[in-house]
Amino acid sequence: MKKTRIFGRELRRIIPNSVSLYRNRSGVKKMVKSAIKNEFTDILVINENRKEPDGLLVIHLPNGPTAHFRLSNVKITTELRKTHKDITAHRPEVILNNFKTRLGLTVGRMLGALFHYDPEFQGARAVTFHNQRDYIFFRHYRYGFDAEGKRARLKELGPRFTLRLKSLQKGTFDSKYGQYEWIIDGKRHKMETSRRKFFL
Repeated sequence: MKKTRIFGRELRRIIPNSVSLYRNRSGVKKMVKSAIKNEFTDILVINENRKEPDGLLVIHLPNGPTAHFRLSNVKITTELRKTHKDITAHRPEVILNNFKTRLGLTVGRMLGALFHYDPEFQGARAVTFHNQRDYIFFRHYRYGFDAEGKRARLKELGPRFTLRLKSLQKGTFDSKYGQYEWIIDGKRHKMETSRRKFFL
């Protein structure tokens, strides 16, 4: 099975109340209409290049916004030598780290909302979105405590990946007439001319 499909299934396992569907060449706008009709709260579209997942579109329903990310360093559970059997059905805790600007807070809220803000602590699972120099690192852990309850132990469950924001659009996906709140300039060096200026 292709890595992108496996990655989609793994996201379905860790995101509460989610379903995984094959796109079958459906247009994104058509998918948005169908999802709104069926009362979904978000759509995630995984793009691939050369059979590797390389992009993630997150559309918040029914009114947006829409975030487009570059996806890199994807490691599925088997590549981390883990098993999905350790993943319980409980809603995980969500840790959003280092999102400081207005744009960063918007993106952080979008990502956190995928998991609902109502964790089931008995599952002892946590997902982390850590922003560092505009790269967002995702990790998924199970945690436990020692007999005294003082020291925590972490066990990574997978998958693991890195996101880089390419654009944030008002409303749902519209590549032709959409109004962008923020978009990368296309020239990498323009964004990175100042190593001290970060957007998230």
